[in-house]
Amino acid sequence: MTRNRLTSLGLLASVLVLAADQASKYWVREVLDLPTLGSIAILPVLNFTMVWNRGVTFGLLNSLGDWSGLVLTGGALLVVAALGVWLRRAERRLVAASIGAIAGGAIGNVIDRLRFGAVVDFIHAHAWGWSWYVFNVADAAIVCGVAALVLDGMRKPPSGAGAG
Repeated sequence: MTRNRLTSLGLLASVLVLAADQASKYWVREVLDLPTLGSIAILPVLNFTMVWNRGVTFGLLNSLGDWSGLVLTGGALLVVAALGVWLRRAERRLVAASIGAIAGGAIGNVIDRLRFGAVVDFIHAHAWGWSWYVFNVADAAIVCGVAALVLDGMRKPPSGAGAG
């Protein structure tokens, strides 16, 4: 696959993640009215629970103060720019799609920060007394994209690769 096609694949992944993220957040805010309801049990192990996250993924850095939104938005945009450079250099489909998923998720959360001053989180998985952080589609795409990049980095290169 040519680099232009890989770049297009990454951009497509980014747009799909961004669209799914923003559509899901719109639905829980405006259609389901989760801000009013607070929490809804979907399955015995899954709730939709409204959380306005002023930090980063999983609520980290939630206590940076009044400048946190601006600092986190600027940081996310720098990461997206670096991902764009990496995407142009991608040599495999998995890498291009993963970079796109991470960028799309980051942009989705930036949009929330700019619109609401916080990120809309609503997916709450829990089981047997264990409870995960409340997250959203963008967070899931970021985590899955990073995991895929780590796994790709651990794979054995094809024979003859790296020689010379």
